[in-house]
Amino acid sequence: MDKGTLIRTVVLVIALINQFLVTAGLNPIPGSETLWGEVVTMIFTGIAAAVAWFKNNYVTFKGKQQKQVLKRNQLIK
Repeated sequence: MDKGTLIRTVVLVIALINQFLVTAGLNPIPGSETLWGEVVTMIFTGIAAAVAWFKNNYVTFKGKQQKQVLKRNQLIK
């Protein structure tokens, strides 16, 4: 995995864990439970999921092969 894929994956995992904790009634991030639980956490999770979903993450074997072909043909950095 490249650095960007790793960062997007870690941020998504943190957002999902935080969302689960808030849903379970825990408040993992200090502050107002209403503010974090209902607004900020959902926005954070939504943005992290959208970025991780739409960004090309060459994680699978086939994806890594595709990335090598793209690099070989100088179609990506």
